[in-house]
Amino acid sequence: MEEREAKAFLEQLQQEGLLTEQTRLIWEMILPKRLKRMYDVLNERTRYITVLMEAVDDPHNQAAVLRTAEAFGIQDVHVVTGRAPFSPNRLVTRYADQWLTLHRQPDIKTAISDLKQQGYQVYASYLGEGTIPLSEVNVSKPTVLLFGNEHSGVSEEALRLADGTFVIPMYGFVQSFNISVAAALTLYDVTERARRQVGRRYYLSHEEKKTLYEQWMWQTLHPRIRKQLEQQGYVPTIGK
Repeated sequence: MEEREAKAFLEQLQQEGLLTEQTRLIWEMILPKRLKRMYDVLNERTRYITVLMEAVDDPHNQAAVLRTAEAFGIQDVHVVTGRAPFSPNRLVTRYADQWLTLHRQPDIKTAISDLKQQGYQVYASYLGEGTIPLSEVNVSKPTVLLFGNEHSGVSEEALRLADGTFVIPMYGFVQSFNISVAAALTLYDVTERARRQVGRRYYLSHEEKKTLYEQWMWQTLHPRIRKQLEQQGYVPTIGK
């Protein structure tokens, strides 16, 4: 990015309120090219669609779902742990999870109840009777996509609490997809349809963008620099 272009871009961000005097100490240490990359990603981010994982135990699968969610612009991922701790494999996430907002929920009932109170409908991935094809999931309102354990799927309690269930149609001998593949196919379909159907409602509000941009700026600094700033008395009001 040339100097004139960089200057104009920084002025634009200040006019939009994403760069402020309060955070100048931070953003002046970040290359404009890096700020531009984060800005472009920010403008595609959504909380209209979110992901809920129930008892996904394998670290590779945990990581793959996070990486897929980030790739499709999902900001929030909710997690209910199963028998194994939630410890995504770093080699798989490639640090994609640092750009996400993770919500650890104590149990599936609490998770679904909280999300419904926020205005979401909940659709669970399920192979049983009464399920609908993925393409028929109504995206006219904010939607949670629920994925269950690698072997047993979503729990009976989750099925009772969900607003509906969906299945990805398959035409071969194989009867199910690995959860990481299922999440990728599902998020591609649902985000594409929601983006076209609901327009601006799909994207973050200005305040959400500002908060998230400040978080990203802080965490993009090297840990050593963050520590030095804190030791010098700079107390960040941003970050996770």
